[in-house]
Amino acid sequence: MFRSCLQSLVLRRAVLFLLLIALFRPGFLAAQTGDGEGILSAQPRDRITGYIDDERTIVLRGNRHPLATAANDAGVVSDYYPMERMILALKPDAAQQAALEQLVTAQHDPASPYYHRWLTPEEYGERFGVSENDLAQIVEWLGSHGLESLDSGPGRNSIVFSGTAAQVEEAFHTQIHAYQVNGELHHANASDPEIPDALSEVVAGIVSLHDFRSEPMHTALQSPVTEFSAGTTHYMAPTDFATIYDVAPLYQQGIDGSGQSIAIVGRSNIKIADVRQFRSRFGLPANDPQIIVNGVNPGVLASGEESEAVLDVEWSGAVAKKATIKFVVSASTNTSDGTYLSAQYIVNHNLAPVMSMSFGLCEAALGASGNSFINSLWQQAAAQGISVFVSSGDSGAAGCDASSATHATHGRGVNGLCSTPYSTCVGGTQFSDSNYSLYWAPSNAATMGSALSYIPEAVWNASGASGLWSGGGGISASYAKPSWQNGVGVPGDGKRDVPDVSLTAAVHDGYLIFMNGNNLVCGGTSAASPSFAGLMALVVEGRGARQGNANPVLYSLANNQRFGGAAVFHDVKTGNNSVPGVTGFSAVAGYDLATGLGSVDADVLVNHWKDAAGAAAIHLSVLSSAVSIARGASAKVTARVSLSGGFDAPVALAVKGLPAGVSATLAPVSLAAPGAGTAVLTLTSTANTAPGKYTATVSAVGGSGVAQNAVVSLTVN
Repeated sequence: MFRSCLQSLVLRRAVLFLLLIALFRPGFLAAQTGDGEGILSAQPRDRITGYIDDERTIVLRGNRHPLATAANDAGVVSDYYPMERMILALKPDAAQQAALEQLVTAQHDPASPYYHRWLTPEEYGERFGVSENDLAQIVEWLGSHGLESLDSGPGRNSIVFSGTAAQVEEAFHTQIHAYQVNGELHHANASDPEIPDALSEVVAGIVSLHDFRSEPMHTALQSPVTEFSAGTTHYMAPTDFATIYDVAPLYQQGIDGSGQSIAIVGRSNIKIADVRQFRSRFGLPANDPQIIVNGVNPGVLASGEESEAVLDVEWSGAVAKKATIKFVVSASTNTSDGTYLSAQYIVNHNLAPVMSMSFGLCEAALGASGNSFINSLWQQAAAQGISVFVSSGDSGAAGCDASSATHATHGRGVNGLCSTPYSTCVGGTQFSDSNYSLYWAPSNAATMGSALSYIPEAVWNASGASGLWSGGGGISASYAKPSWQNGVGVPGDGKRDVPDVSLTAAVHDGYLIFMNGNNLVCGGTSAASPSFAGLMALVVEGRGARQGNANPVLYSLANNQRFGGAAVFHDVKTGNNSVPGVTGFSAVAGYDLATGLGSVDADVLVNHWKDAAGAAAIHLSVLSSAVSIARGASAKVTARVSLSGGFDAPVALAVKGLPAGVSATLAPVSLAAPGAGTAVLTLTSTANTAPGKYTATVSAVGGSGVAQNAVVSLTVN
């Protein structure tokens, strides 16, 4: 009897254990939520199925730098010209991409069962990276041309490789030339590269084959007066920032960055003694940053590189004063920007819940491969729960011109490193404090602070004879408007708009830093981004968990504020980011293309972060993602649209990607508001359809461009 009871108990426990395993299996929850095979059931498949023939190639369009022109050409480089740490960007298939987009949306939707279910880099690679077989074949192909593969990373969406100019020419069918541009010698590919057609389904492009690098987004350094607050001249110490942006109450609540970390993208090393003196001088607790050298140590570089690194490290740690600052530094090479290598390291190592990048390069200069790489990297970061902050730029609406130029010549443009929907783009403001006695004390406190309260802000614009210095902002030429970017003032342009938020960036009342034994002053959106990353670390501490892409919450909080919710944002309504040669955008009530949603009250932001609703979104699934039909026959598939975040608009359905001889009908072709419901997709094959496997993409579009796709694998027998 005892043995029978014991066996029964063991059996019940075993069944319970198996049920628990099933419950927490990714596919189980997906199946229970009507998600077809499930968002997390996405798997890579082998796409390189034929012989890799170097004689049958396709051209990777949009992968030649716009300044690599015949007019600037100074001749071909030596065959032995070293080309180190190039990045071969890889891409998921259509089904993986659709599932990834659905997952990231669901991870940021409080109503979804996937809410805040972050992936590790390894899990990301297992679901959304290329297959191991495809990866091995690409590595082997690179090796066949003498190119050395150095790292593919756990995300399986890129390969870092090195070689010589001759080897690159042999593999990618493009020469590397020297170019004289504005008195500087650069090197770049003379034509768009080519790859074997067999790799076209897997390879997105090469990042990059040139040395035109992103620029630091800060102003030239200035020396302050001995008194940091004297007459009409003021500079911003960490205590001033805490007063102006209402961070001080958070410190009093014990929210100061304890237990948190912020990763900073760098390409010049720093002197840790500078950080120690900065923190000591301004009353911050001792807290050395972690310096992580990714590859060869570039050392401490001259010009604006060292000051960029110092600014980012010191001010992210000044705002989140007890957070660990993880500064990743990677050397630039003849063909790769150290900032890309550092950013890639941070994401692939899941280094911190918050990261900041204070460099800029416009979308046109990034090219197709560069934009694809950055968008994919930031999307991976979002899926892992990393909040990414990037400076909007210092050239106003002329994002493709250097901030030091006196006249814009390239028209409107935006920083492609921040225009992807998966990063928060941080713009610049300046304080309107001409009546200085209202906002500044006549002398400094022990921590060098003298600010008395919040100071009204306008768009940062110091453009003129000294340069185009103004907060970057405008309309993306690369990305559609994400579902969460809505609200008062948001343009109905169907495009991603930047910036998202802003903080002060002017040299007027500029940020104090400590470098090479001196107190110095600088401005620029390079200061705004790490400072906002510091604020985000306080949010993460207050919520007790990673938050991922901050944008859905930020826009939701802004919409709440319009209807009487917590006053998170200081709405900037004065000024514009026009610069000589380009008419920019004016600040208006609500969102605008000069300052985004405005600056923030940190105390209200952190304590009301939980008030945000999920972004308005639609979710499309097909009940069968794989169907087979005989020639001359038909098959039916049910598509289902569900809603979240208060979405309420008609939804139009369509299908594309069908082979010749196969037609599709949808009944109905649209769903009336609020947009939820089902439709039947009928696929019909003629008797002459070529047998084979095909991919059909079903799309659901509603509202102001809110869209989702689902993929059906079709086999014609």
